[in-house]
Amino acid sequence: MAHHKSSDPNVFILPDLGEGVHEAELISWRVKPGETVEEHQVVAEMETDKALVEVPSPRAGVIAELNGNPGDILKVGTIAWTYVGSGAAAKPAPALAPAKPAPAVSNGSRPAAKSEEREDAGTVVGTMSGSLGAVTAEAGKALATPAVRRIARDLNVDIDTVPGTGIGGRVTETDVRAAASGGGGGAARATHSEPAPAYREPAPALAPAPAARRVDMPSTSVPQQAIMPARPPVLVPAGDGNRIPFRGVRKTIANRLRQSVDRAVHFTVMDEVDVTDLDDVRKRTSAASGEKLSYLPFVVSAVCRALKKFPALNAIVNDDAEEIVRHNVVHMGIATDTEQGLTVPVIPQADALGVLEISRHIAELARMTRDRSIPRERLSGSTFTISNVGSYAGRFATPIINYPEVGILAVGRTRDAVVVRRGGMHIAKVIPLSLTCDHRCVDGAEAAQCLQLIMDLLQSPEQLLGPAR
Repeated sequence: MAHHKSSDPNVFILPDLGEGVHEAELISWRVKPGETVEEHQVVAEMETDKALVEVPSPRAGVIAELNGNPGDILKVGTIAWTYVGSGAAAKPAPALAPAKPAPAVSNGSRPAAKSEEREDAGTVVGTMSGSLGAVTAEAGKALATPAVRRIARDLNVDIDTVPGTGIGGRVTETDVRAAASGGGGGAARATHSEPAPAYREPAPALAPAPAARRVDMPSTSVPQQAIMPARPPVLVPAGDGNRIPFRGVRKTIANRLRQSVDRAVHFTVMDEVDVTDLDDVRKRTSAASGEKLSYLPFVVSAVCRALKKFPALNAIVNDDAEEIVRHNVVHMGIATDTEQGLTVPVIPQADALGVLEISRHIAELARMTRDRSIPRERLSGSTFTISNVGSYAGRFATPIINYPEVGILAVGRTRDAVVVRRGGMHIAKVIPLSLTCDHRCVDGAEAAQCLQLIMDLLQSPEQLLGPAR
């Protein structure tokens, strides 16, 4: 998508609001036409697929016109608002011509942006939770988001040598992948790991992934009409029911689930585990620390250890490149239910955390997700996901994989049940577990063995208190 540039300095073009975001729903205007705004003052509140974004004014001035009403979908690259200014039209032009590419340079300065990228027309990236989307840079360091840095590490690309074509020189995912394929700068990194970030630091430091195992995968781009007959239109009697626009977070959830079902070959293995001893350890640890402690942090710790033994499940699949990328560290996604729908915040490097640290991360992620203050970079980059469906009801489930991951574990409701121990019947606490995997990447026996190891670890809870590595 080409950069757009307005010749009118009084025209504000909606910029990128996050990696891969092409549109946003207008939630509210914070100002009115004719109102004077200061530089960096928030003008609009918008909702992307998973987060609320505050869009600030790039300069001081008087607002001439606000384009759009709450509930409207605004496309990135279109005019959001205009300023009053002498010699410039207050109303936006109907269309903008793409900027001409700058000539190439060879004196070490930043190359011209690619034609498919949009140019920053003096606008700024909208902020989330008071920051510019965690796009950070230090002296001599590249300007990039944590997600892009993670991709660079996985591809063994030195991101500091990659010329950025994004807004303000930001290095994008396209830049990194071009460098990895030999289409740009980016020497291979000399180091293989970085120290783990401190608690609350959103940007995970990753060790480079091992060489990807290539797989031959059949094309999943079968035309829908070839496999499903045309459906008649849905007829709703007048005045019967409410019509809810299918957009925002709900639309994103639907698209992701549809993509997962269409591409991944789902299969699920299920079992129940006796957690009576774990319940005792949980209560003792909670009393000793003074912190409330649920079963979930222990499950996360057990899964991290199991994924070290079965790395095929700690992976993502790239269907377009026909390859599987197995990760050396575990970035654990925790499926969280919110009023807006299902969200999957991420605990970076969960395998480097103890049970109490995991518990604190879960509590903080749940709070930030539900009050919608979570930074966008904490909503992506997971390598495996856990869904704690038992916090509501139900025993077993068939969870949908958080594509492009290849595995997800559903944790059922803890209950009292009759179990057999040493030939005798006892009442014990049990947790149902349902492990779903992508059969293209994970064999059935491997999934079953991984689930059995998770169960064994939960029945030996003392070893779960510390980090998995």
